[in-house]
Amino acid sequence: MQEASFYSKIKEHSVQCFLCAHYCRIGPNERGKCGVRENRHGQLWSLVYGRPIARHVDPVEKKPLYHFQPGSLSYSIGTVGCNFDCLFCQNADIAHGPKERKKIEGFAVSPEEIVDEALRTECSSISYTYTEPTIFLEYALEVSRKAHGAGLKNIFVTNGYISPEALRQSAAFIDAANVDLKSFSEEFYAGQCSASLQPVLTTMRSMLGKGIWVEVTTLLIPGLNDGTVELKGIADFLVRLDPGIPWHISSFQPTSRVMDRPSTPLQSLYTARDIGMNAGLRNVYISSVPGGIARNTYCHNCGEMLIERTGQHSRRAGLKDGRCRKCGAVVDGVDLFQESPSMA
Repeated sequence: MQEASFYSKIKEHSVQCFLCAHYCRIGPNERGKCGVRENRHGQLWSLVYGRPIARHVDPVEKKPLYHFQPGSLSYSIGTVGCNFDCLFCQNADIAHGPKERKKIEGFAVSPEEIVDEALRTECSSISYTYTEPTIFLEYALEVSRKAHGAGLKNIFVTNGYISPEALRQSAAFIDAANVDLKSFSEEFYAGQCSASLQPVLTTMRSMLGKGIWVEVTTLLIPGLNDGTVELKGIADFLVRLDPGIPWHISSFQPTSRVMDRPSTPLQSLYTARDIGMNAGLRNVYISSVPGGIARNTYCHNCGEMLIERTGQHSRRAGLKDGRCRKCGAVVDGVDLFQESPSMA
């Protein structure tokens, strides 16, 4: 354990956590909504510092990030716990375990070991992912500081519920983020995630304003968030932020506490992609469809194929020095392009 940051003491040994937008008031011997921050005798403790439950080497495309160091590898870590309670959670066992079983699982791994492993496995970045990195922010920040010192980038795969205070103190160490924009409806966020939409939108604006490269993912759930009006709302919001933001549309599979919905029809995915492109977004992808037009990157100016993707790997096609080889248009992204070891 380590004493948490981002909290203040209030009366009668209670504390106010301001790590995320829930701003939990936590009484003695209680935990916050994330299930991994506990008040002990008027001090708030992180129960997951230095205890990742998962560590893997992934292509950066798996995050998914298609315009940030494409073709590179990212050392990915995550602890148990989450500050959302999504009924459709894809990683429910590790995300909700601390709340349901009151058990903190994981393995003791120091920040130095994480960075050393990332370098040894020839990764270009470290990704904080699998659950919600905000809930293990003290650990993530210590790793990310050391990662920057070693020349590695840092990626947050996040629900976007970090508090403005915590984002201000951590933004200098976050190079890129994939924000899970689950819906454009407050009703959906309240009923399906026990959260709110507006803090997520605020985070996205703030990240872009602080120079963090942002990509967005939306899991399309039939009958819940796949309506034309809602998808157009997401697309219009993203265009106002930056038409170059990549939007990844992902397919739902029945899981966890949402077993009464079918898998996302292929046509719904392509309809959502069309809505995004027609709204003015330059980079819209269907991440869960293998190969083809829905995965490749094309020049927004002339239509030339720039990056070809097979599985989770990328190959440079019509791209040179961050520009379209055919017409010279600048391509949205960071560090374009490092060849994938498996396809170079």
